[in-house]
Amino acid sequence: MRMRAQLPALPPHPALPPHPPSPHQHPPRMRSASPLVIALLRMRLPLPALSPPLFPPCACALPFSSPSASILAAKMALSSVLRSSGFSLPPPPSSPSPSLPFLGFPDSFSPPPLLPPPPDGSSTALPGPGLRLLHGTTTLAFKFAHGVVVAVDSRATAGSYIDSQTVQKVIEINPYLLGTMAGGAADCSFWERLLARQCRVYELRNKEPISVAAASKLLANMVYQYKGMGLSMGTMICGWDKRGPGLYYVDSEGTRVPGEAFAVGSGSTYAYGVLDRGLSPDLGVEEACDLARRAIYQAARRDAYSGGRVTVYHVGSGGWRRVSINNVAELQERYGGGEEEEKGGKA
Repeated sequence: MRMRAQLPALPPHPALPPHPPSPHQHPPRMRSASPLVIALLRMRLPLPALSPPLFPPCACALPFSSPSASILAAKMALSSVLRSSGFSLPPPPSSPSPSLPFLGFPDSFSPPPLLPPPPDGSSTALPGPGLRLLHGTTTLAFKFAHGVVVAVDSRATAGSYIDSQTVQKVIEINPYLLGTMAGGAADCSFWERLLARQCRVYELRNKEPISVAAASKLLANMVYQYKGMGLSMGTMICGWDKRGPGLYYVDSEGTRVPGEAFAVGSGSTYAYGVLDRGLSPDLGVEEACDLARRAIYQAARRDAYSGGRVTVYHVGSGGWRRVSINNVAELQERYGGGEEEEKGGKA
């Protein structure tokens, strides 16, 4: 029979001292009451007498044994309160809570000022840049039996300052079309040169030159898209097509008017006086050119924004040609303004 060896008994292990708590170790958390229970108790609603009570009066400070128990107790208490006939919200406190002091409105508090309503029609108008450029020039054109005569001056002004005396105010669109400039020099030059390109495209596509009416309508349609945006342009489209001589006035507002004679610019009133006196259907080419030259001269004498040189064009069945370029001082000697005034005074 085998005998097991008896091992000596080991002495009991000495009890270790408790480990000191670490400063970084968080204390054990206690289960607190459910937020629903706390919110119910904070409402301070008059709870009906329950037997037995669901929880002691100080239950908000005592931890529940489990979250489910606290939620169940809160649901039961809430259902009991809602079923009771005496349920009503407490009146609001007469003064703000001490934890949230009410500072009140400042003494200088005032509502924002109310703007007056816009005037009728202004809400639908496009706001422009607020610029209003004057047509400081004199240009004219009229039709007669042998075509169209165009005459312009050459002075450009910037306010009350004379900027240039040699501005070319006739844009040569094609060999049969001319355009005049009055208003903003940049606007007139750009749009009429753009019109010249469009007329060239029309001629290449249709194998014939564009008519005066079509060219003027094309320009009016282009500038009408920018109506009210600050363009300043008053031009005359003059030319000869298969229908004969043509003359149209077009401005930056999209206006397009056919006519027999036009004068545009600050000196147009003086030019109209000369044209009304001497214009007739049976004028010759030289007489018509002399009449246009005299009208520009008289406007330059009396209008401070007109002057420089007088340029005269004639547009006939063979196209346009430049007739003459004269200085205003030369025309003063030719037409003798002093003698005319003296004769007018004696009459």
